[in-house]
Amino acid sequence: MLFQKNQKKITSILRTIYKPSLSKKDIDYLKDQIIQIIKKFNQKNLKKKLTISEKTSLVICYGDNINSNQKSSIQVFQNFFKKNLNKYFNTIHFLPFYPSSSDSGFAVKDHYKVEKRIGSWSDIKKISKSSHVMADIVINHSSARGLWFKNFLKKKRPGKDYFLTVNSKFNTSKVVRPRDHKLLKKIDIFNKPDYIWRTFSADQIDLDFKNPSVLLRFIKIMVHLVNNGVTIFRLDAIAYLWKKNGTSCINLKQTHEIVKLLRLITNLLNVETIIITETNLPEKENLSYFGKNDEANWIYNFSLPPLLIHAFLFENSLYLNNWSKNLPNTKFKNSYLNFIASHDGIGMRPTEGILNKRSLSDFLKRLKKNGSKFSYRKIQNKSRKVYEANITIFDALKKTDSDPNGKFFLERYLAAHAIMISFEGIPAIYFNSLFGKSNDEAKYVITGNNRDINRYKWSYENISKKLNDKNSKQSIFYQNLGKLLEIRRKQKAFHPNAKRLNINLGSKIFCFKRISLDKKQTIISITNCSSVEQYPKLNKKYYKWKNIINLQMNYKNKSIKLKPFETMWLSNI
Repeated sequence: MLFQKNQKKITSILRTIYKPSLSKKDIDYLKDQIIQIIKKFNQKNLKKKLTISEKTSLVICYGDNINSNQKSSIQVFQNFFKKNLNKYFNTIHFLPFYPSSSDSGFAVKDHYKVEKRIGSWSDIKKISKSSHVMADIVINHSSARGLWFKNFLKKKRPGKDYFLTVNSKFNTSKVVRPRDHKLLKKIDIFNKPDYIWRTFSADQIDLDFKNPSVLLRFIKIMVHLVNNGVTIFRLDAIAYLWKKNGTSCINLKQTHEIVKLLRLITNLLNVETIIITETNLPEKENLSYFGKNDEANWIYNFSLPPLLIHAFLFENSLYLNNWSKNLPNTKFKNSYLNFIASHDGIGMRPTEGILNKRSLSDFLKRLKKNGSKFSYRKIQNKSRKVYEANITIFDALKKTDSDPNGKFFLERYLAAHAIMISFEGIPAIYFNSLFGKSNDEAKYVITGNNRDINRYKWSYENISKKLNDKNSKQSIFYQNLGKLLEIRRKQKAFHPNAKRLNINLGSKIFCFKRISLDKKQTIISITNCSSVEQYPKLNKKYYKWKNIINLQMNYKNKSIKLKPFETMWLSNI
């Protein structure tokens, strides 16, 4: 009965996506194909739950973030993870590990293979036995040098009719762009002048989801990933999936319906899985991907990184406080995925409607002084806007106008991560951030790719040697961040869905309360966002609580004393 009800839901979603272009017969056939995929999977797999709690935390990495001559890089990473990271993280997000032609894996040539130098499906499946594995479904586009596009040009399967083509009458004037290159490329291969669509680069050709075969293909890819141990999916660049003449071609209704369909399918699989939408957009648009608790399980908390960094660079938490106060609490089993750094850069679109023009300009100038490169997007009047700042978090926070010599670089770095780790949601830390990695200027000089500044790859011997030296920069950052993650795992008030209440203590402090689901534990996270001691006045009852970060509480005139950039987690138990 339940399965029949869900079949009707699948049919309803498919109608919303494809009517009137597909007949009722075609929609029923597509629904039957999807049902068969689900049934076939469930016949071979027993029910398996995926537990999310305060112990859930992610490390974001490339499959080849660590290399050694002895083994495939994923095997090298697994050895490193077992030795150094599994006491802090229970989930590994491997960025695209497929054969790729560019963009560090995001121009996928074959979704069914693992790049040989990185490893194999058996390597990933082995890791999944002891840790949750998250992987990208690069769903919006595929490589111009991949099998699908080669077949597309030859009208062969798989690939025939997979890619989006438009004619010269297609109105692109309202299209929202994430890049500044030429969007369309003319091709004269089908005896008519068509244009292929390239949202992200000349090597990444957009797929055409108006063709239901493309949707069906990605459902099969998703199931293939589950069969190989992946239980968390990052839907890369999902917002750009559907294009319609004369529209913005972003966040269209059909895109939301496709996310809804993928969520429904994952709900019907015996192996519990999670969908995360990657939408580097203004906040309201980003939040829309929760739907009515029927789209993404998790969304990236894209506003958090720029607002956190801004607060520390200008020693002013005003924007961060206002944002936190208005950010809705998530519903149970939905979650924010919190992060400060990623393989990309610090997105600026999430600050739209939050930072004013002057503040944004000052922010970009300060980041530039700290060594940032900038990636741009084209807007409708043909001018450009900064899309993201390309810089490591270490360099972004290293120096400020108030601290031009970087005296408090470590304190700022740890405070920013302490906030992120304790904020409502699930913390995700980029591998290189664990060791305070600075800008990889050498790689940037070689490639000229802005994003390569934050994509450093380590040798196993080098990073192991650094961590064995307790006085090395890498070891100091690793130990301090590890301590925060270790503490988090023991606090029920840090469950991803534990209630969050903002506490406004002025422009130098960022403070919020977390309350456990059973209401037994409450934690006050309070951070000095300035280079000057602060003495915030809290309710007297909190003075009896313990600071679970370092067990020390300093007072002055009946106020808590916070050292420059100090964070306290005050717990009632």
